[in-house]
Amino acid sequence: MTDKNPILNSEIFQQHIDTLVANYEQALSLQREAGGELESLLIHSGSEDTYFADDRHIPFQAYGHYLHWIPVNRPDQFAYICPGQKPVYFQIVPDDYWHDQSIEIAEWWASSFQIIRLGSVAEISKHLADAELGYLGPDASLANKFGIESDAVNPNNIIHNLDYQRAYKTAYEVAQLKAANRLAVAGHAAARDSFLHGGNEYQIHMAYLAACGMLEDESPYTNIVALDKNSAILHYQHKQRGNAEDSKVLLIDAGCRVSGYGSDVTRTSVKDNVHSTFKALLVGMEEIEQDLVAMVKPGIDYVDIHLATLSKIGQLLIDLDICRGSADELMEKEISHLFMPHGVGHLLGIQVHDVGGHQQDINGSTEAPPQHSPALRNTRKLGEAMVFTIEPGCYFIPLLLEPERGKERGQSINWKLVDELYPCGGIRVEDNVLVTANSVENLTRQFE
Repeated sequence: MTDKNPILNSEIFQQHIDTLVANYEQALSLQREAGGELESLLIHSGSEDTYFADDRHIPFQAYGHYLHWIPVNRPDQFAYICPGQKPVYFQIVPDDYWHDQSIEIAEWWASSFQIIRLGSVAEISKHLADAELGYLGPDASLANKFGIESDAVNPNNIIHNLDYQRAYKTAYEVAQLKAANRLAVAGHAAARDSFLHGGNEYQIHMAYLAACGMLEDESPYTNIVALDKNSAILHYQHKQRGNAEDSKVLLIDAGCRVSGYGSDVTRTSVKDNVHSTFKALLVGMEEIEQDLVAMVKPGIDYVDIHLATLSKIGQLLIDLDICRGSADELMEKEISHLFMPHGVGHLLGIQVHDVGGHQQDINGSTEAPPQHSPALRNTRKLGEAMVFTIEPGCYFIPLLLEPERGKERGQSINWKLVDELYPCGGIRVEDNVLVTANSVENLTRQFE
């Protein structure tokens, strides 16, 4: 995909690389203090693969720790990090007349590396320094061909350190995420317009891609484009092509990727003739999402944002007569959880569900999510420069609600109204946010 980010310059990228160099030197140093021997690292983008019993290639996505260094999403590319020397980019460009193997080199990032162009992976060996080498990437057998011992392939003490640090974004990374959000906002506006003019899921999906100027394979994840009851399927994966003139609800969860960094934005839209309670529920969920964003600042525990989400949704369900009782009672009975079974968000960066969400330190210790919310992907305490999503949802999911009908817990639910709302599906509202020194910056809403 042609890069659409106007905020690209060698200065902020070099600052990003300087940060990575410091992080990697620390990771290597700490592993040696713990008895390890590694002095350098070879980071592999990964290799292409084919579908089973076929010769057609699976769309490629480079390994995250490689993309952290080099914004080239291509197979069998390598970053070589050896403290004391300039980072090396081993650019593998095989002779090939079946496919275009050219790689665009942009000066804003290329000047930060020693670039060595090679015709095959095997040629890398003669360019490696005489330093104890570790390998980060998906192919242990390839690492063995370089003479790298198995315990130096994705060593846990190195990976834990790097995963933990990925949560904190450099100015360069924030610029890419902002650009990805700017594109996504334009896509969501086009999707909403298509929906309001009777578009079906396929047409809405294509309107989004066209507005963002990208192919489906260039998306950071498979777009969720769900009309009506399909919006209650959390990771709905299809794109129905039938007549959708009578559809009343659209939930679209879709992002864009810039320089390897993905946005992750969800919007729910309704037509004027939607059920009045569902329309009010959407207004309430929009307000809840903004209240949750306002909670964000350094030192806050992300789990507390999740608990506040469940409590606020419980109160909204009571206010709209969807449930009875108090918000505390709904929390105690875990009824709010039936309407929002996922976590309120996750770390965001090179990977949409970025690494290290449960990690508490560079050594790899973790904090599991609360037992009542096993799908919560982030249990970190918030720190400056973290980027993550805030995405409260409220859904009418028969698979979760129906087992409670006629039971004691189900007495708190207004089943007559729930039956009326089942055809509407559900609501999710999602922004991408950056923790600043004292507060929060909404990377999504600033472009709306």
